[in-house]
Amino acid sequence: MTINLGTLFTKAARTFPERLAIAYGDYELTYQQANERINKLANALRSLGINKGDNAAILLHNCPEFIETLFACFKAGIGTVPINFRLHPKECAFIIDNSEAVAVVLGEDFRDSLYALKNEMPRVKHYLCTTKPLEGMLHYETLTKDNSPKFFDVDVGRDDLAWLFYTSGTTGQPKGAMLTHHVIMMMTMNFFADMTPLGPDDVILHAAPLSHGSGLYGIPNIAKGAANIILHVKTFDPKTVFETIQRRKVTNMFAAPAMIKRLVTSPEIDKYDLSSIKCINYGGAPIYEEDLKEAVRKMGQVFVQLFGQAESPMTITYLRKEEHLLEGTEEQMKRLTSAGIPRTDVEVKIFDKHDNELPPGKMGEIVVRGEVMMKGYWRNSKATAETLRGGWVHTGDLGIMDEKGYVYILDRAKDMIISGGENIYSREIEDVILKHPAIHEVAVIGVPDETWGEAIKAIISLKPGQKATEDEIINFCKQYMASYKKPKSVEFIKEIPKNPYGKVLKRELREKYWVGEARRVR
Repeated sequence: MTINLGTLFTKAARTFPERLAIAYGDYELTYQQANERINKLANALRSLGINKGDNAAILLHNCPEFIETLFACFKAGIGTVPINFRLHPKECAFIIDNSEAVAVVLGEDFRDSLYALKNEMPRVKHYLCTTKPLEGMLHYETLTKDNSPKFFDVDVGRDDLAWLFYTSGTTGQPKGAMLTHHVIMMMTMNFFADMTPLGPDDVILHAAPLSHGSGLYGIPNIAKGAANIILHVKTFDPKTVFETIQRRKVTNMFAAPAMIKRLVTSPEIDKYDLSSIKCINYGGAPIYEEDLKEAVRKMGQVFVQLFGQAESPMTITYLRKEEHLLEGTEEQMKRLTSAGIPRTDVEVKIFDKHDNELPPGKMGEIVVRGEVMMKGYWRNSKATAETLRGGWVHTGDLGIMDEKGYVYILDRAKDMIISGGENIYSREIEDVILKHPAIHEVAVIGVPDETWGEAIKAIISLKPGQKATEDEIINFCKQYMASYKKPKSVEFIKEIPKNPYGKVLKRELREKYWVGEARRVR
C-alpha cells in the first residue's frame, strides 16, 4: 500500500483547520471548510456509483472547484483526468473518451460545446456542471450540498492511478501518462528536497493551468498547509499577477517561460512590491539565456529551473536559484544555459541510438529512471514499450551531460536538422538570434533543399516598433557561429504558434514546406 494523496488534504485540515487553503478573488476557504466540501463531493461521487478504479475528467478554468474535484477523486481512489482548458472541444472529447472517463466535471464555458459532442464520449454517465447545468447534467453544488462532510480516504496501492496526464501532442495524438499515487508522492517529496522548503505560512499563486504544472506543484504546498491563491481572471494578465503577489504576499509560484517573459517585459512590474516572492519554479518549455537574465535582473535571484515531462512529472533535473547568476566565471555563466543537475533520487544518462551510455560531452538522447517514472501510457502498450525500454524513460530530447553532471538540452529529436550530412540543433541558432535587439521570439526549422536535404529557416516575431531584414539576421548569425549553421532564409510573422502548454508548434510551422515531399519531417 501507499499513502493516498487525498490524505495530504485531510492531514492539513486536521493540523491547520483555520489556515487559508484556497482563495479566488475575495472568495476564501479555510482548510477545514475546503476539506468538508471535498468530502461532500467524494460522497456524492460514490452515491453516483463512481468508485475506486473509475476515471473522472476535469474540464475547468482555474477555480476552487478544480482543487476540490482533484482531491475528492484522490480520496475516493478515482483516477483524475485534468484537461487543459485551452484545448479545442474535439481535443477534449478525444481525451475524455480515450481515458474511459465515466464522469466529467466542467464549467459553463465548456458546457454547450462539450455536451454537443456527447455521442463521441459514450462511456460518460455523468456531467457535473459547476454553474447552471443543461438538461441531462447534474449541478455540482446541488449534488454535494446534502452529503456528509466526513469521508474515510480509501486505501490505495502503489500502482493505483491518481492522475492521467495527457501529453501535449506536439508530435501526434496525445497519450495518457499514468501517474500513480506513489509517483506523485515521490514528486512531492522531491519538491521539498530540491526545489524549495515550504511551511504553513507559504502562499502559492496559481497563474498557470491547474491541469498542468501549477496543479502538480499545488500538491506539495497543500501537504504543508500553504495557501493556494487562484487568479480570478481567465487569461494570464501581468498586472493582475503583480497585484495578487502584493496583496496576498505570495511566496512561490510555477510559471512557463512565456509567462515569465510577459511578466518581466510588462511596464507594470516596477509599480508593485514583489519582495515576498521566495521561489518561482519554471519549466515546460525552453527558456533563452537573455530572457532568463532579464528575469533575474527584474525579479531577483528567485528562479529555480526544472526539466521534466508528463512521463516523469516535473522531476528530471533542476538548476538551483543560487546558480541563476548575472555575473560569474565562464563555467558558471555557461550553466545558465543548462537544465541543471539530476534531481536527488533521479538518475539521468545520455544514450546513443542503440541505447548505449555515452561519455560526458557526447550528444545523445536524455534518458531517466527513478521513483518518479510513469507506470506507462494508458491503453497503449506499444508506446509504453518504446518509451520505457530497458527500464528508462526515453525523453525524446537530445542533449549532453558535462563532467559535473549538468545537462544541456540541445533539441527535440524530431527537431534536429540534418543539412549536408551535418547535425544542426535549432536551439543553438535560436539562442544566437535572440541576442539581436529587435527579436521577440524565434523558431528555427528545417525545410526541403534539393542540394543539402534540409535548409535552415528562421521564423521570427519582432518586438513592437522594431524592424529587421532577412539579410540583417543572417549576417548577425555569422558573427556567432559557423557559416553552415546560419539560416538560409528568414520569415517574419506576427506571432509564433504555441500549443496550450506554451510549447512552440514546430510541426505546424514545418507542415506547409513539406507538403508533397517524399520524405517529410513530422
